[in-house]
Amino acid sequence: MIEERRLRKEIQIPEGVEVQVAEVITVKKNKFEVKRKLSYPTVILSKKDNKIIIEPKRFTKREKKIINTFKSHILNMIKGVEEPYEYKVKICSSHFPMSVNIEGKKLVVKNFLGEKVPRKADILENADVKIEGDDITIISPDKEIAGQTAANFEQCTRITNRDRRIFQDGLWITKKSRD
Repeated sequence: MIEERRLRKEIQIPEGVEVQVAEVITVKKNKFEVKRKLSYPTVILSKKDNKIIIEPKRFTKREKKIINTFKSHILNMIKGVEEPYEYKVKICSSHFPMSVNIEGKKLVVKNFLGEKVPRKADILENADVKIEGDDITIISPDKEIAGQTAANFEQCTRITNRDRRIFQDGLWITKKSRD
């Protein structure tokens, strides 16, 4: 009986935040919305009153790990709709002046190290990207989308077979969203 209470997790839903628990969990507040599919055969997700309840069918270590993971994801979703996650990426060019633009759902880097073919990086669905001078700001209510978009930008200007101490050109993540 003691084990059962310890494995059952309850998450208090803050005032003004809407949560729908189904196969896909949806968290909304104002204009921000985050959806995520959280499912595991032996874990039950439900909503009662103003709480999200996560409870197992069996009481094993695996269920405990899954429950704590689900709890962390849901808390990140709630934090994200209250105050969106923000990442900053710095544009660094010392050898060749490169230009960075947004074209549709892609970030395009032209003249990177004098290359003729532009490099492109994906901007994920729920992310807002703004370029101001040498800084790129990525804002999203979904922590993983914001982080993956920033990582896509950094990876598109990755250099191989050159000395990193000399060739420091590229897009670099300077500020991550911390909890």
